[in-house]
Amino acid sequence: MRKMVRAVTLGTALTLMSAGLSAQTLRWASAGDSLTLDPHSQNHGQTHAVSHQIYNPLVYLDMDSEMQPGLAVSWDVTDDPNVWEFKLREGVTFHDGSPFTAEDVVFSFQRAQHANSDMRPLISSVTRVEAVDDHTVHIHTDGPTPLLPNNLNDLFIMSKSWSEEHNVMTPQDYSAGEENHAVRNANGTGPFQLVSRDPDVRTELVRNDDYWGKDEFPLAISRVIYTPIQSSPTRAAALLSGEIDFLQDVPVQDINRLSRANNVKMLTGPENRTIFFGMDQGRDELRTSNIQGENPFADRRVREAMNIAINREAIQQVVMRGQSVPAGMIAPSFVNGYTEALDSVPETDVNRARELLASAGYPDGFRVTLTCTNDRYTNDEAICQAVTGMLGQIGIDVRLDARANSIHFAELQQAELDFYILGWSVPPLDSHYVFDFLLETKTPDTGAWNFTGWSNEEFDALSRALPTETDLDERDRKIARAWEIVQEEIVYLPVHHQVLNWAVREDIDFTVQSQNKPMLKYLNFN
Repeated sequence: MRKMVRAVTLGTALTLMSAGLSAQTLRWASAGDSLTLDPHSQNHGQTHAVSHQIYNPLVYLDMDSEMQPGLAVSWDVTDDPNVWEFKLREGVTFHDGSPFTAEDVVFSFQRAQHANSDMRPLISSVTRVEAVDDHTVHIHTDGPTPLLPNNLNDLFIMSKSWSEEHNVMTPQDYSAGEENHAVRNANGTGPFQLVSRDPDVRTELVRNDDYWGKDEFPLAISRVIYTPIQSSPTRAAALLSGEIDFLQDVPVQDINRLSRANNVKMLTGPENRTIFFGMDQGRDELRTSNIQGENPFADRRVREAMNIAINREAIQQVVMRGQSVPAGMIAPSFVNGYTEALDSVPETDVNRARELLASAGYPDGFRVTLTCTNDRYTNDEAICQAVTGMLGQIGIDVRLDARANSIHFAELQQAELDFYILGWSVPPLDSHYVFDFLLETKTPDTGAWNFTGWSNEEFDALSRALPTETDLDERDRKIARAWEIVQEEIVYLPVHHQVLNWAVREDIDFTVQSQNKPMLKYLNFN
């Protein structure tokens, strides 16, 4: 770990010409909106996608998903293996003109560790952050933490003075419906500055001409108008008509039509996101079931029956029109811990599924509500409709409740859903991120998105040992055993890994990013 990673530039090809910055507006659309502008409230992909335009983390993943210097120019473990040193950029200012210093980093880490923060699990090993001087911080951890920088890609740095001025010293409590000044206002160090925010309608940004990276990136966009458009036909039509320039969520049914259009260019690549279903296995009785006094999901045989009733190949071919990869685990192929064996898809077997339900005591099946987003993942509602029909074939009567992702995630985080869709990306590219958020026993510090009620002592011990395990072979052994437990227990029902499709105006020079967090500072115009 004695490797210093230094700031790099993108070379003269991306250096702004001395003639000055261009004045181009980019009209950007996706299916759903950011949940909040408070950068520590929600660990949510589209929320981070918007925040990356306004704020900066210490380090970030670029358009090739390679780690790059953000507000830190170098980072390294000190002579004490429990202390990381980050050297910070000098001369950086926030959008209000105030200087960025180490005190803002200390404050932001403390804020992200607050109980309201959904980012807390990413820095659970951090015991203290110390400002050594204005441009040096020491991050103290509970034991060696070799992957700490990997966990900081979406941990944004806020201005301490601005937060004090506007009484936002703690993050928004999103699940409680709280509003604070940071929900609709922002003061970052990023390439774009917030002009206005109307949630679920429109967010407008302007270029930060004092951005620290103005000599490293194109910064060809002078204004960004971001609009969530839930309707798939409307999104495609808006691009074809020229009403928008960049469509982040291309409807799979419109890919061929958009590919043939003269004024549109398609950008495609694998996405770092797996779509799956969660089941509340911990309650004594489900809220939406006709079964009284017991919980069908608590029986592994029921979960296995549901798993083999889902025809993932049919979903791939019919619902996704080939734009997905059937999944057997909640991690794409570029995540450490992935294996083809773990990702193997169970053979669909309706008769065996019925037998399993009968042996579990449900020969006539049962009723349950499936809660689904209709504006978050590619064809999310159609996926849920397909699974509803497939489970109906084995006697499980599923009522589908499709709604906006803002409602869905608020209720999910209140642990109010019996059966639900969820998508998960793995920005640190390591299995521990999946284990920590989705699978560890839910406590104030772990299992932030584990709403299944599932708990396993052996699994917890394995997962909690990973952040400080420096023997890579032993670490991989622990990861493999942890996945073995998860797969045997059928904690979740994986469906597929998404294929990412973006569509842009033909004169735009951009590449797809597997994290689905477009860094607009890299975008250029031909």
